[in-house]
Amino acid sequence: MTGQLDAGAALLIGLLGAGHCIAMCGGVAAAFSLAIPAGQRRWHWLYLLAYNLGRIASYALAGALVGGLFAGLAELGPGRQGLGLLRVLAGVMMILLGLYLARWWSGLLHLERIGQRLWRHLKPLAGRWVPFRHPLSALPFGMVWGWLPCGLVYSALTWSAVSGSAAQGALVMALFGLGTLPTLLALGGLAGSLRHWLNHAGFRRVSGILLILYGLFTFYQALVLLY
Repeated sequence: MTGQLDAGAALLIGLLGAGHCIAMCGGVAAAFSLAIPAGQRRWHWLYLLAYNLGRIASYALAGALVGGLFAGLAELGPGRQGLGLLRVLAGVMMILLGLYLARWWSGLLHLERIGQRLWRHLKPLAGRWVPFRHPLSALPFGMVWGWLPCGLVYSALTWSAVSGSAAQGALVMALFGLGTLPTLLALGGLAGSLRHWLNHAGFRRVSGILLILYGLFTFYQALVLLY
């Protein structure tokens, strides 16, 4: 049951984080469109799907690494109590993400700045694949951009940390990636009115409140596990 809740939380983060995806990935979507050769624009959706498949694959890899690492540490260390503390962190991250999405507090930006150090070394790799020669060229491009510093991704990774294994961690992050897919597809080709709606202040606030409530529920669950 706990595993289902973890996977559901990751999917929820992806679905409700639409406003943040638009802010973070709008520039990527514009660059992506320009990288498609003029004569290949009719295959735009194939490029877009390959890009998103690569992005989700990177999320799954990160989830496997985090899930496997923390599962190993739990076996060597405090076990149940350690997982309980990690679940407290997951709940706190969910609350912070909710506050950020609702634009009530922007503390998660500090985490994104920390990730910028690694991103400086990874970002040039994406340039090797543009302009695209065929749709499959968008796959490694998406895999690189999957490591873009993002508070949304970091929040989802906390659920991989409590998943209990590398396989479960990968599943959690793959579901998170699927949750972000509608928004990224919208950025890549759907109507501007939909993008406006996804970034609307009301939608962001409702999304933020739902994530905060889920975070409080998770926090309560963690306390029960600990005591």
